[in-house]
Amino acid sequence: MAKNIRVLPALAPQEINGLPENVKKRACAYCRVSTDSKEQESSYESQVNYYIAYIRNNPDWTFVDIYADEGISGTSTKKRDDFNRMINDCMKGKIDIVITKSISRFARNTLDCLNNVRKLKNKGIAVFFEKENINTLDTTGEVLLTILSSLAQDESRSISENVKWGIARQFQSGRVLVNTTRFLGYDKDENGELIINEEEAKIVRRIFIEYLEGKSYNAIAKGLMADGKRRLSAIQNGGTQQ
Repeated sequence: MAKNIRVLPALAPQEINGLPENVKKRACAYCRVSTDSKEQESSYESQVNYYIAYIRNNPDWTFVDIYADEGISGTSTKKRDDFNRMINDCMKGKIDIVITKSISRFARNTLDCLNNVRKLKNKGIAVFFEKENINTLDTTGEVLLTILSSLAQDESRSISENVKWGIARQFQSGRVLVNTTRFLGYDKDENGELIINEEEAKIVRRIFIEYLEGKSYNAIAKGLMADGKRRLSAIQNGGTQQ
């Protein structure tokens, strides 16, 4: 007796940036090392050369560019010029897929990583983390985003709790938490205790006297600068920043 055979249709190819699988994707790579040492400089050059060949040897990709930041920490993306140039090019529709060595190379700050991955994902742009073998547009990428979301929340909560704990401990030990570079009239001694800076104290007393006499912050600041005192621009805003 002949068996009935049911043929299942092939799954639709995954789309990147709205492009079907048989259309070449415009690919770039992001490289980064954290220090300026000779060893890291060699690692930086190796990363760049590797990804140029990696992209050009893939028949499904068209090489766009290599974005690379040398000697810059991955803690925050704000100061990484080439990283930000890459994101801008992605937003302009110049790139379909970003290849990078690992999550830590892309960003060590999970909030930055999550925000940028989602920004690119919303534009249909994939990020491929080679070490973790993760493509942010497939189902594994969804798991990654979930994990990053959790890490971002835990990181934010942990930082907040650590800061609060640190401040409480400092107060309990009698330590003064003041940045004296922005606190006119005081310095810190070798034990971290506040001590009066006598020269600056004269300026502080003058400020208080003139304020009690009815002068505005702006007038007080102008008077000090006219007399050759150091610039106290924050006085105009009600502060005592040097």
